[in-house]
Amino acid sequence: MTKVGYLFSGQGSQFKDMGLDLYKEEPLYRKAIDQVQTTLGIDLTDSNQLNQPANVQVAILAMSQGITQVLSATGIRPQAMVGLSLGEYSALVAGGAFAYPDALALVNDRSRYMAEAGAAQPGSMAAVLKLAPERVTEIVDDIPDVYPANYNTATQTVIGGTKPGVLAATAKLKEAGAKRIVPLPVAVASHTPLMQPASTRLQQRLTTVPVHNWTVPILSNTTAVPFSEDTLKETLTQQLIRPTHFQADLEYIQQHLDVETLIEIGPGETLTRFAKKTLPGITTYHVDSVATLQQVRDALQTEETK
Repeated sequence: MTKVGYLFSGQGSQFKDMGLDLYKEEPLYRKAIDQVQTTLGIDLTDSNQLNQPANVQVAILAMSQGITQVLSATGIRPQAMVGLSLGEYSALVAGGAFAYPDALALVNDRSRYMAEAGAAQPGSMAAVLKLAPERVTEIVDDIPDVYPANYNTATQTVIGGTKPGVLAATAKLKEAGAKRIVPLPVAVASHTPLMQPASTRLQQRLTTVPVHNWTVPILSNTTAVPFSEDTLKETLTQQLIRPTHFQADLEYIQQHLDVETLIEIGPGETLTRFAKKTLPGITTYHVDSVATLQQVRDALQTEETK
């Protein structure tokens, strides 16, 4: 399996008791999960704590780190990494830019900052399907308190803002020909100016986090090019208030980094679906269970015997 890229899941793909099967079977995975207890006092082997909404961001980061360590032990060496939103932190840990314990504490605080900003200014988000991203942007730019939040694929753009803003935009987008508009079950308008209070606090928090050298290109959702050490912290700060560009990231890693196979790491396979829509013919896998991990191991063995 040559020229592999890693995709790291974001928030929203989590599922009940995720990773508990991996914890039982994989010692390297177990070590990553146990580190959460050491660093934060959160026991992700306890279903109640694992499934608690306040712990979701930390749980996804820990799951992603555990899977990354297991895959590394199989000999996979990724040529590029990209995560969606929260998944960027998983990618930065996997690439070596952040130490894992530092990232756990940082993401735990980021989650709290976002929740508190959302409580102060409740938000709403909705996925707009089958309408060109440029058209979505044009329409919402003329409506107060609503913004493009996620440019996921050529046929899916997520908008976010206040509830009245998103409702007004929904009506206009339907008039413009959007096939479907799906409200998302969130109370926080991520990647919009409504997250400015969280962004300000994150900027201050990042001043305490060491950044280490890394060699594998790690794509930013905010800039759609690889992170650089000089601007890493400012880019992560801006990520909370500016839209993500996951489609552009996928196109970049295929065009500039010659990636042939993508492995989604973390809960669900949302990013795998985005990749298949954006890069027809790309080989994809996702790993979030013992069964899906075995599929990747089997694929590796098949390549070795060719």
